Amino acid sequence: MPGEVTRTTLRFMTHLPPPAEELRLLDAELWQLDARRAQLLTRRAWLIAALHPTGQQSRAQAATQPPPTAAPRPETTAPSVQNVLLVLGGVLLTLAAAVFTLVSWGHMGIAGRALVLGAVTLATLAAPVALLKRGLLSTAESVAGLGLALTVLDAYALHAAALAGTDGTAYAAAASAVLAAIWTAYGLLPVTAALRLPLPSALAAAQFPLLLWALSAAPGPYAITAALLVTAGLDAVAVVRLPAGAVRVTAVVGAYGMGGWGVLGAGWLSLTADGPGDASRAGALLVLAAAIALGAAWRGPGVQHALGLAITSGLLVVGALGGVARSGVPSEWAVPVHLAVGIALLGAVRAESLPGAIRRGFAWASGAVQALAVLWTLPVVAVVLLGPAGRLGRVWSGAPSDARAAVIVEAPWPPDAVVAPVMLVAVAAVLALAIRAEVWRPRARLGALGLLWATALILPAILEVPYAAGMLALGVMTTAALYACRIPASAAQVTALVLALVTAVSLTLVSLASQSATLVVLSVLTVLFAAASWRSGVAPFTAPAALVYAAALATASGAAAHWPPTRTALLVLVVPAVAALLAARLGASRATVPVEAVGTALGLFAVVLAVTDPPMLALVLALCGVIAAGTALRAERRPVGYAATALFVLAAWVRLAAWDVGTPEAYTLPVTVPALLVGALRRRRDPQASSWTAYGPGLAATLVPSLVAAWADPHWTRPLLLGTAALLVTLLGARHHLRAPLVLGGWVLALVTLHELAPYVVQVTGALPRWAPPALAGLLLLALGATYEQRIRDVRRVREALGRMN
Repeated sequence: MPGEVTRTTLRFMTHLPPPAEELRLLDAELWQLDARRAQLLTRRAWLIAALHPTGQQSRAQAATQPPPTAAPRPETTAPSVQNVLLVLGGVLLTLAAAVFTLVSWGHMGIAGRALVLGAVTLATLAAPVALLKRGLLSTAESVAGLGLALTVLDAYALHAAALAGTDGTAYAAAASAVLAAIWTAYGLLPVTAALRLPLPSALAAAQFPLLLWALSAAPGPYAITAALLVTAGLDAVAVVRLPAGAVRVTAVVGAYGMGGWGVLGAGWLSLTADGPGDASRAGALLVLAAAIALGAAWRGPGVQHALGLAITSGLLVVGALGGVARSGVPSEWAVPVHLAVGIALLGAVRAESLPGAIRRGFAWASGAVQALAVLWTLPVVAVVLLGPAGRLGRVWSGAPSDARAAVIVEAPWPPDAVVAPVMLVAVAAVLALAIRAEVWRPRARLGALGLLWATALILPAILEVPYAAGMLALGVMTTAALYACRIPASAAQVTALVLALVTAVSLTLVSLASQSATLVVLSVLTVLFAAASWRSGVAPFTAPAALVYAAALATASGAAAHWPPTRTALLVLVVPAVAALLAARLGASRATVPVEAVGTALGLFAVVLAVTDPPMLALVLALCGVIAAGTALRAERRPVGYAATALFVLAAWVRLAAWDVGTPEAYTLPVTVPALLVGALRRRRDPQASSWTAYGPGLAATLVPSLVAAWADPHWTRPLLLGTAALLVTLLGARHHLRAPLVLGGWVLALVTLHELAPYVVQVTGALPRWAPPALAGLLLLALGATYEQRIRDVRRVREALGRMN
């Protein structure tokens, strides 16, 4: 190979050692690095110790000393302590001043009294000025509060010393007005403007002058109520004018407090007014309260309760105008008058010049008045709906004279019921015409429909129409409601369905007064509800209702024919049969399950009717079994076959009991044979099924009761037949390798044999010596023990073999 090629090739080649050699080299390098790192760390520690010997010692001492205990945390802050001390000091000084004024006042002359109180009061009121200049605001507030309290004591002392002959109430009114003015001036002074206590205190004192003046000048309820309302109005003005703060909060509290008492007083005066004059004055007071509330809701900037104030204003206007009108109309028209004013209030809702909150408040106020009017009519509706239920205890007692007599069986007729239809129609008209919002309009129409239905329901009783005409009206209402169920809208459909069901129940209760009326009404209702179920989305409700009314018709027909309840049960069973056929035709419809449930309940009702007559009860149970068996033919109702079998067995047992049959096999064989057939079918479908599951219940149903009877039977016939049957069962079990027949048959055969051989065993036992039975028992125990020991030895051998395998 040429030399140039060799040098060029070697320049680009890399010489690598074998992997084992390379691994040895890497381990040696790492060991050297670790050793060098340990040397460096040791040197670094020595250098640190040489440079900082004192720090090392201090750290060692700190490690040996216990940790210092934390300083106790203060439970209160300095400002809190300061406020508590200032408040307590002010209270104590106020109490001392009060004791001095009340107790020690009489020991000084008039000049001394005036000098002491004046000097103390002026000094106390002047002290906050100096305190404010030093920045002691909290202390200044406490001293100012003491000064305000001293002015109250000054007023009391002045009345006690110089003006004792004046009227106390009038003097209190004047004093409260003067104090309010003084405190206001004191709080507005530039040097005391930083104090927060004088102005709220002045506004609180201003609540009393008008009230106290009214009490002293004309102690009548109208004047007192007017004073309360005027004070509330002034407070409302203060709320509107004053900025946010403690003064405004005080004004709000005063406005609500005084206004609330004034409204209560004016309302009481309106309710107890004896004539138009008193009613007019009470109405004027209510109008004043309404104006105050409306002004506060309209003009008050920052007022957060505009909607509530507007609602209150609307209700007060209704109370005022309604109270005035009530004094000039008959008593039964008092509620309609208030309703008319409440409806008229809706005119203000259309006024675009009013703020939105006020218009909404008037709308809510009108709605509240209308709701109260509807609630007032509820007793009339309740009597018409629930009153006929009193006829359940005296069915077919005779047709009443009119519709009102048909409903007031036990409940009294409500007074002033004649105006109930007027109010219901008026509210329904408002709901149908005045509500225009897209969200509320459908609901309002449904509400109007319900109110019109209530009107039509109570109108026959109010007008005292003839009994037949009243029932005809209820029938027409039921028909119309069922026809309205065809409306596709869900809410309207539900409403119509509820109205139809309620009206139908009311019609049924009313018809109980007459036999012919009951039969006709039940027939018509059955047809109506069946027709409504034909093509309607409410079939899950109307179809069961039709079945219930059909069963009621069957029961009423049997009673009209003077049949006993046991025979009527056969007529009632027609309805469950129809329900089973109808459910088979409906298939997967939503009405299938409700129809089947009602049919089952009516079948139980038929059984209850026939329970007093065993032969008829057996027939009814058998017919119920036939209906259940027919239902079980449907693929999705196969489990009903078990119920059909149980019904057939019960029917057979009841029939046998009616025949006074005491043989247990007569009761058990009707259970055993179907059970064995079902077990054989199951074993054919599932060969892996246990014989205990397939044949055990059926065999035990006959063998066990027969065995009990055989042991108590002194004759030989039953044991012979039972032993033969047990032998056959045992042989069949052995032939087909079935455990259940083999075990049950063998045990029964053994027990029957023991029963038959028992007398001979007793004789043999008597012939044996006394020691023979204990000896036999001992031998048996020894045999069992030996067998048990053998089993233990076998287990040990298996364990040792397993150990050797490990």
